[in-house]
Amino acid sequence: MSLKFSIITPSFCQGRFIERTIQSVLSQGLSLTEYEYVVCDGGSQDETLDILKRYESQIRWISEPDKGQADAVNKGIAMTTGDIIAWINSDDVYYPGAFEAVRAVFESHPDVQVVYGDADHIDESDQVLDAYPTETWKYERLKTTCYLCQPSVFFRRQLIKELGSIDDSLRYCMDYELWLRFGQHYPFYYLHKKLAGSRLYSSNKTLGQRVLFHQEINKMLLQKLGSVPHRWIFAYAYVKITENNILEQYNYWQKLEILIMFTYYSLWGFLYWNKQIPYLQFKKIARIWLEFLLNRLPPISIVENISLNFV
Repeated sequence: MSLKFSIITPSFCQGRFIERTIQSVLSQGLSLTEYEYVVCDGGSQDETLDILKRYESQIRWISEPDKGQADAVNKGIAMTTGDIIAWINSDDVYYPGAFEAVRAVFESHPDVQVVYGDADHIDESDQVLDAYPTETWKYERLKTTCYLCQPSVFFRRQLIKELGSIDDSLRYCMDYELWLRFGQHYPFYYLHKKLAGSRLYSSNKTLGQRVLFHQEINKMLLQKLGSVPHRWIFAYAYVKITENNILEQYNYWQKLEILIMFTYYSLWGFLYWNKQIPYLQFKKIARIWLEFLLNRLPPISIVENISLNFV
């Protein structure tokens, strides 16, 4: 008997995108006995409910107030019984053949608990912006960068029973926390196939609230790991200096101001989250200062230099 998928979509006022999400699930070519699809809406006031009603012969849905995305996904998991769980946000899409490729891995590797694949960043019109920077599975590497694209991750239901559901106290990094929790106990299987498109646009949480996003990640990592990996602290400092869309061309004093800001937020981050400034990371900051003062930085913007050297 084939493994059954449980697909959950958390939704709130994404009427302009959600039909594309629904169609990407329904077009996977599976029979009604091979998957179940639940949309957990948080009480949308836009066209979302009209769209859901058009598909209610093929999906289940609820619309009621919730505590956010994680709470909605947890509701959906509790409403379903399938062997393989995945959730896809109401502005993302699956690519054709994704489910069949994932199921083939789970069926041929009964010891595999989590499968993840490649993905794209897409824009509001479904055009590919760039490939998501997915990497080969290494748990220690996952601590320093989240290289899994959330809609391209599928896992067995038994993991929820064994290791717990999604942390609904988190607003931005609930998926990253779950991957760290699962990955601490089981290696993930990397499927080299494009499975999904993750949408980026100015008003979504990933781009629209980057500083809050990184603050929550660092708080979560501190609680989970006991300290925040230096790369995440430098990433926080980077988004702080770029949150106001700093221009690409600078004079000397503007470059100096940016470097001062980056140094301040980096050192503040190390002291705030880790209570210390590692010597090696202090040396990295000192080196870029020396190169700046000696006018030896490469002929690219100071922001690009910071991105390449620290983030």
